[in-house]
Amino acid sequence: MENSYKYFENRDCAFYPCHDMEEINCLFCFCPLYEMEECPGDPVYAEHDGKRVRICNDCRYPHDAVNYEDVMELLKERFKY
Repeated sequence: MENSYKYFENRDCAFYPCHDMEEINCLFCFCPLYEMEECPGDPVYAEHDGKRVRICNDCRYPHDAVNYEDVMELLKERFKY
């Protein structure tokens, strides 16, 4: 893969594949965008105990290698101080 530093796939993971994708980027296994108020992915929202909860089960945004630069830019903005 071109620019392979942007992509990591762990086929030995007990949860692989966690999303229904032919190629899945495991680099952001635990979504670094979860805490963001406005997520660029495709989350679904539900109410639980009176709170709005984001459900990311079907979101593939951080797992698609073409979104690597966007994820990194969002993280840079989030952690600026």
